[in-house]
Amino acid sequence: MAKDDVKTTIEADGLRYRSKAPGSPFSANGSFGAATMSCFLCGKHRPRSQLMSRKLLGRSQSVCSPSCKEADAASKI
Repeated sequence: MAKDDVKTTIEADGLRYRSKAPGSPFSANGSFGAATMSCFLCGKHRPRSQLMSRKLLGRSQSVCSPSCKEADAASKI
């Protein structure tokens, strides 16, 4: 079972491949507020409504609210 070879070509601007689907798997279909972001601590993508800002390493970072363990338990239900 051999896979078909996909020929990728770079367009004139050098930024996009013709055979690659545009966009991101994490983009929201609509408003900016429904988009996902990754938690700074666990790295999992969650909706912005499930994240909060915490001051870590001198900067505000988005982290799971109230904690990563509780967010994992809530998503399994």
